[in-house]
Amino acid sequence: MTATIQSFAYRGRNTAGKLVKGKVDAPSESSVAARLRGMGIAPLAIEEAKPGTGINREINLKFLEKRVGLKDLAVMSRQMATMIASGLALLRTLRILAEQTENKKLAATLDAVRADVEAGRSLSDALAKHPDDFPPLMISLVRGGETGGFLEQALESVAENYEKEVKLRATIKSALTYPVAVLGMAVLAVIGMLIFIVPVFQGMFEGLGGELPLPTQFLVWLSGLMIWLGPLLLVAAVAFSFWWRANRNSPDVRKVWEPALLKLPVFGSLFRKVAIARFSRNFSTMLASGVPILQALSVVGDTSGNWVVEQALMKVQESVRKGNSVAAPLAQEPVFPPMVTQMVAVGEDSGTLEQMLAKVADFYDDEVLSTTEQLTALIEPIMIAFIGVVIGGMIVALYMPVFSIFQQVQ
Repeated sequence: MTATIQSFAYRGRNTAGKLVKGKVDAPSESSVAARLRGMGIAPLAIEEAKPGTGINREINLKFLEKRVGLKDLAVMSRQMATMIASGLALLRTLRILAEQTENKKLAATLDAVRADVEAGRSLSDALAKHPDDFPPLMISLVRGGETGGFLEQALESVAENYEKEVKLRATIKSALTYPVAVLGMAVLAVIGMLIFIVPVFQGMFEGLGGELPLPTQFLVWLSGLMIWLGPLLLVAAVAFSFWWRANRNSPDVRKVWEPALLKLPVFGSLFRKVAIARFSRNFSTMLASGVPILQALSVVGDTSGNWVVEQALMKVQESVRKGNSVAAPLAQEPVFPPMVTQMVAVGEDSGTLEQMLAKVADFYDDEVLSTTEQLTALIEPIMIAFIGVVIGGMIVALYMPVFSIFQQVQ
């Protein structure tokens, strides 16, 4: 008869004397105690974990919990590779990583991964149980490293890949921060003028009599509208932010939003270069780590960050499954520039596909950096002119009745 697996909560001290606690799934308390001793933890208390009710239920606000970011994964992968290369056992490595990481969510996840590995699972299978924390790219690279016997090299590849991805995201963020911040301040300035300044002028205009100019009438009408429109816009913005966070990765949203990004007049080229750089780097990393090409195409499509690129790579994967090369179907997709397809074709003919893809990734990383610098230099005067036109136009509209009175007096 198979023993029933239960969840047990424990408290104990590790080899450093630090008090630790957590949960373990096991058939009995004795099994939990044996497992804890194998992990180097002296158990102090073990009891069956039961869900609380009422005020005793643990409140878990996931939206306030710090997520596991790419920087956390990069640091973890490099440290894990170093410790494994130094001869440390995998279980001990996972325990050390869980203890020293500053991200509490990652620490809890690593404890769960360690428990699964101790129960006989492979590292890649244990990581795959936590898709919200460990991306498919990392899981595939670790699985390839386990199969080929070069796990530390695979983890180094994960670290290098995510370090470059973090740098790429920082570059994009620097390009978008300035225009978004300036636009936000402009919107706040306009709302502030409509709520606090225009009503003052409106009171002055009512005492003067006569008909207001059309631009001034529009401002007065808009100011009155802001009494209920302002709170409505605030509520709508908050509701949209929650909806966007919950649905931005859904297929229905992605197939509308992400193709539109590539068609933007100023930023479309930048987003396209980012997607190509990400695809090339991930594809190169996976091939160099021994991941089969069909599996690699599936993963790099999911991690490209753009619906158009993902759909194009699905077609390429289907063509490769039928025995065709990668370059031929890739050339039929307009999202990929001719240089990319030509480099892929040369790499396939010479047997150096991963090296060619790495060169493509480096080229587009440089292109993203150059485009970002150009956009920053271009956007700054445009945003200043935009704010000047909007704020200046409102001021002129407010003073137009005053000018009219002076002309009548003269």
